Amino acid sequence: MLTEDRLIHTEYSEVMQKSYIDYAMSVIISRALPDVRDGLKPVQRRTLYDMYELGIRYDKPYRKCARIVGDTMGKYHPHGDSSIYEALVVMAQDFKKGMALVDGHGNFGSIEGDGAAAMRYTEARLKKLTQDVYLSDLDKDVVDFVPNFDETEKEPEVLPVKVPNILINGAEGIAVGMATNIPPHNFGEVIDGVIAYMKNPDINTEQMMEYIKGPDFPTGGIVTNKDELLSIYSTGMGKIKIRGKVEVEKGKGGREHLVITEIPYTMIGLNIGKFLNDVYGLVESKKTTDIVDISNQSSKEGIRIVIEVKKGTDIENLKNMLYKKTKLEDTFGVNMLAVADGRPETLGIVPLIRHHVNFQYELATRKYKTLLAKELDKKEIQEGLIKACDVIDLIIEILRGSKNVKDAKACLMTGDITNIRLKSKKSEEKAMQLRFTERQASAILEMRLYKLIGLEIEALMKDHDETLKHIAEYEDILSNRATMAKVIIKELERYKKEYAMPRRTAIENAAEAVFEEKKIEEMDVVFLMDRFGYAKTIDVGAYERNKEAADTENRYILRCKNTDKICIFTDRGQMHLLKVLDLPYGKFRDKGTPIDNLSNYNSSEENLVYIAPMADIRQKKLLFGTKTAMLKLVSGAEFDVAKRTTAATKLNEGDMVLFVHPVAESDHIVMQSAKDMFLRIEAGTIPEKKKGAVGVRGMRLASGDQLEAIYLLREEDEPVSVRIKDKEVVLNRLHVANRDTKGVKR
Repeated sequence: MLTEDRLIHTEYSEVMQKSYIDYAMSVIISRALPDVRDGLKPVQRRTLYDMYELGIRYDKPYRKCARIVGDTMGKYHPHGDSSIYEALVVMAQDFKKGMALVDGHGNFGSIEGDGAAAMRYTEARLKKLTQDVYLSDLDKDVVDFVPNFDETEKEPEVLPVKVPNILINGAEGIAVGMATNIPPHNFGEVIDGVIAYMKNPDINTEQMMEYIKGPDFPTGGIVTNKDELLSIYSTGMGKIKIRGKVEVEKGKGGREHLVITEIPYTMIGLNIGKFLNDVYGLVESKKTTDIVDISNQSSKEGIRIVIEVKKGTDIENLKNMLYKKTKLEDTFGVNMLAVADGRPETLGIVPLIRHHVNFQYELATRKYKTLLAKELDKKEIQEGLIKACDVIDLIIEILRGSKNVKDAKACLMTGDITNIRLKSKKSEEKAMQLRFTERQASAILEMRLYKLIGLEIEALMKDHDETLKHIAEYEDILSNRATMAKVIIKELERYKKEYAMPRRTAIENAAEAVFEEKKIEEMDVVFLMDRFGYAKTIDVGAYERNKEAADTENRYILRCKNTDKICIFTDRGQMHLLKVLDLPYGKFRDKGTPIDNLSNYNSSEENLVYIAPMADIRQKKLLFGTKTAMLKLVSGAEFDVAKRTTAATKLNEGDMVLFVHPVAESDHIVMQSAKDMFLRIEAGTIPEKKKGAVGVRGMRLASGDQLEAIYLLREEDEPVSVRIKDKEVVLNRLHVANRDTKGVKR
């Protein structure tokens, strides 16, 4: 039973707030954002470290990815295998990373968006670069190790990466309330930038950009806003404009081909297919008639998308059209957000490099302290062995006179001869003067006899000299920051010489793509739509020649301009717009295209009530009538909108549009209910409303009754009659009554 003193009273909102903040920080720090020091997210760091621990080195055989993923998940990253495998795959894809960190064997996906094979089929191992530059000093106590999630293993808090990986490979990630998107850069240029900073810590962004020109995407391409890069790299935020590289090649028959050999980085994956579809769309919508064919001839050798064009095409104008209307020109949103000193921070390029250089000094300090300690230990042992060689006869005598190792060691360390039997007083005096350290004594006792050979003693002396040289070198590095900087710079220069690659992305100030759209020649056409919903447009002459067949076979026939729009009103109160140019234009016997595929109209969910060209309704008033007898007039100009779908009228719950048609004030309206009630009113008595209004009641319906039809009567029309059961009702003879009355029974 709970007592009052065991209950904790707290505000629910405070608990939720604290819990959400804890969750958000966990996502930000432990999953989504890279650390500014090694440029890696936790899942990437853990995967690389696990491969290092498993011994899957660049010069060793590949291992199954399932083995790597399983080991990483079991030891370090308990967040599901898919996130680990996805991270592993991305680190192996050289078209996504500036420098791939994993050497993948098998199907690791493609630049066109194909996914990697299942982890049980693929294999991987570390790249030489990763082993040399990212993991090489883990055995020298250069980084802190922390307990894993269940405290059964230790993992590095950060990897001892020697280059600014956050710039070289970039980063992307979505956290809670924040996201990072850092472009990749050229390996050699970044190293030059680091060296420049180390030589001049007061370097500014503009000076830094003399070394790091801008992003270097693995897909190449062209950065077109060079002048804006200074602001982007100063603030860590902005938009980089990138274009694909387009070359002109001569084809057969004098035709020219536009060949895309490099694509924007943002086009990686399914966006290549989208680009091809966009180009098809430009042709189908007749935005351009210059393109004859397009084919994707890309392979492992690289991107090659060939666009065949007509003779006499304005190539420059067509290129600009592709830049403007497709993903061939795109923007990369830069947000250089990383975890620095345990908290997320947006950093410019100089602060990023500053954090990296400070980390390098920290790594070097810890590395050379570890190496110095080892050399000092070695020096101590070497000095003891050298000293022992000078009194080797005495040491042998001590060993022969000892009953056990403990007594011999005590004698070597303190000169205690109590339990040692020596041959002479002189030996006793010398033995009592021995003062070897514990390490030296242990080394002497473990020394093998062959070490007494003259050449071995010379080698020992030589090793001692080398050790003294290393100690002096390490002490100089640790006590002199300038010396340490030289060591770091020398190492960076070695990495650059071994791993740097030529720049792939061009940086320039390109003029904005401007193209002239060809003006469409306006012409009269006839819109035809059959009872199955297949629509097309044909030439007026073709219609006149086939008028009888066209009138018989088609449900809707509209004369319009090819530049006009078709308005489709439905019983759900919606109006769908369809550009006439989007309709297939061709011969009378062409099948056409379902209108559902060309507009937002869905014939399976709504019924077509009225269809007309925009030009026919723009200057008129449209009458809307519903099944519950709600009426209103709406100006046709209200429907001259750009949206493909708009609400044509407001409907009460359960109501549906029954009638839409242009009317004049002199027209009459006849409403017919399901219970055979008729009411004839003047159109002029119906008020004009906005399209967002419900309207007014046109007929007072009996309980359970609803309108079945609405008829439009014009003065010039022939008499209109409808058959009710066995009777024929002539609508023109009905008495004109007031709106909102019951009507008459027929």
